[in-house]
Amino acid sequence: MLLLGLTGSIATGKSTVSSILSSPPYSLPIIDADIIARQVVEPGTSGYAAILKHFLPTTPDLLLNPGEYDEKKFPKGAPLNRPALGRRVFGNSEERKRDRGVLNGIVHPAVRKEMYRQLLKCYLRGHWAVVLDVPLLFESGLDSICGVVMVVGVSDPEVQMRRLRERDPHLTEEDARNRVLSQGDVKAKMKRAEFMAESGGRGVVVLNDGTKEELKNNLGAVMAKLGRGSPRWWAWLLLLCPPLAGWIGVWNYWRGVTVSNRWKEKEVKERARL
Repeated sequence: MLLLGLTGSIATGKSTVSSILSSPPYSLPIIDADIIARQVVEPGTSGYAAILKHFLPTTPDLLLNPGEYDEKKFPKGAPLNRPALGRRVFGNSEERKRDRGVLNGIVHPAVRKEMYRQLLKCYLRGHWAVVLDVPLLFESGLDSICGVVMVVGVSDPEVQMRRLRERDPHLTEEDARNRVLSQGDVKAKMKRAEFMAESGGRGVVVLNDGTKEELKNNLGAVMAKLGRGSPRWWAWLLLLCPPLAGWIGVWNYWRGVTVSNRWKEKEVKERARL
């Protein structure tokens, strides 16, 4: 089973690519980190309790007010007010970085556990490929477990800003910029995917500068190439031979870690020249 790591940055079109891949002719299962991240902090979960314990004393509007949510759907308590929580964790100040670290420390372990459960489920069902949709794929180190990393990018960061404010008109220009910065420079992610392809890994870039039809065409060319490298019969062979699947998984992880370390060494050398 091919594990396709899908990433990008906010408003680059990653969600659109995910939607296309989940529909015919691909019909791939999607493991969406954003959806899982919402599920693991719903009222009644340990993640929800941990967030309230840390943030509620200094964020009075952390929870939605009665009437702002369906109480029948959330009988265990008021859901999180995500815009309010976002204002606490998005930004580059030291305080924001600390708060973001606390939030990530609560959410990420729970998300990983659920991801691995869903991956096992997809493997047992014999899917030839599964998409791991993670905005911070590189930052979380999950690129190391992926057979292929796909970065959805744009050539001009201002395209991100425009798309984001069109999608979320309540955001100020500063809020939008902070959210773009919080998910990292998409050009750096694109360079990293290209480096992976050049260094024995499998990284691909899908540009989304134009229309949805152009995006579909770009994606189609990439998926055709990936399909030739990971045919469906290979997924069935791995299902019928679990030891082989385990060995391939270990090999992919070793390759991913090796390429990731090479990238980090390259970054260190480039910074040393400055």
